[in-house]
Amino acid sequence: MASALSDRLSRIVKEMRGQARITESNVTDMLREVRMALLEADVALPVVRDFIARVKEKALGQDVVGSLTPGQVLVGVVNRELAATMGEGVADINLAAQPPAVILMAGLQGAGKTTTTAKLAKHLIEKRKKKVLTVSGDVYRPAAIEQLKTVTAQAGAEWFPSSADQKPLDIARAALDYAKKHFVDVLLVDTAGRLAIDEALMQEIRELHAALNPVETLFVVDAMQGQDAVNTAKAFKDALPLTGIVLTKMDGDSRGGAALSVRAVTGAPIKFAGVSEKIDGLEVFDAERHAGRILGMGDIVALVEQVTAGVDMAAAQKLAAKVKSGGDFDLNDFLDQIRQMKQMGGLSSLMDKLPGNLAAKASDADLTRAEKDIRRKEGIICSMTPKERSKPDLIKATRKRRIAAGAGVHVQEVNRLLKEFEQMQGMMKKMKGGGLMKMMKRMGGMKGMPKLPGMG
Repeated sequence: MASALSDRLSRIVKEMRGQARITESNVTDMLREVRMALLEADVALPVVRDFIARVKEKALGQDVVGSLTPGQVLVGVVNRELAATMGEGVADINLAAQPPAVILMAGLQGAGKTTTTAKLAKHLIEKRKKKVLTVSGDVYRPAAIEQLKTVTAQAGAEWFPSSADQKPLDIARAALDYAKKHFVDVLLVDTAGRLAIDEALMQEIRELHAALNPVETLFVVDAMQGQDAVNTAKAFKDALPLTGIVLTKMDGDSRGGAALSVRAVTGAPIKFAGVSEKIDGLEVFDAERHAGRILGMGDIVALVEQVTAGVDMAAAQKLAAKVKSGGDFDLNDFLDQIRQMKQMGGLSSLMDKLPGNLAAKASDADLTRAEKDIRRKEGIICSMTPKERSKPDLIKATRKRRIAAGAGVHVQEVNRLLKEFEQMQGMMKKMKGGGLMKMMKRMGGMKGMPKLPGMG
């Protein structure tokens, strides 16, 4: 996520922390480096100028000059101004309208608009408990309608059929009529994209906006586009009353300029960020947390949310009850633990949210190796028979050879997995007296963690 910008700003932050006092000279030197970092990240020049001016004004103010910890104060100034550039706090989606609330999705072709429509549908279903209908008005791109149908099914929403021989305006009106009759809460309208801005597209989407009167008009923009993202966002803002922006491909190797530019250029708040290709890979955008990530401070809140969402609390409680009652921790349970790690989005996704100094200790090669190891362990256990998984003591030399061949690994890998399993099993046995339940009860009482059923 904006790795080049993060690395450079993190380095500047470390240098700032080493300063004994803040003077006009070292602030000027620091801001020169910040300016170069932002321009290299493809941040729009007017945004860079405004950002630098604001930081300089506050950095040379009375609160900072003579401070005992000038480096820390200066980091705080940069952090606050980064957040202010991207928008204050969180701008949630507006559904305050007589149902169905219509959300119009706009953007260029290739920005991830159709996938984002389905991701937003899933978000509204799970987080806002809404009944969602999607419809495609893209009658130009081959398979666009079928693509929306497929991803809508993955999201668990309802899809309204349309075809390439229909007019987008007719499709939208029919979908709105259906939504009213079937008590749909939210109608998501995916519009046609183009490879470049043209007047025909703008006129079509203006007509759709006039007919549908949406509560939200979201502009979907590829974070990897850099300066181009700003230009297209401005063109759409001139054509439509945009109410929000969705940045896609934030997990890519982008320079990060779009996140800092689009808010300032369009005046519309960034509402969501696409953080992975998965159907649940959409985050509500928080400017302060995103600023922390860019500065290498990490995002511990997002890390806790991701881990909590990935943990199947019902399965965890079932395991705790099994261990407490004296049941053996077997390879089926071990496999469940491995799969829960995968559900959390992978190690690289978790590392991205750690502070830079911690994340730096694990190289990309280490992460790749660790994720391969998780997949290998899953493959080995899946090569076992149900009986072997429930009674690991049965696994002797002949069975090990068969399991290794089935998983495509050496016998030593099977031995290593069984050794790790035995260590985990030994730990679980120590918790038979209710230790695991006590540990989980403490977790249930932690702020931000869900309470477990039956634990008061």
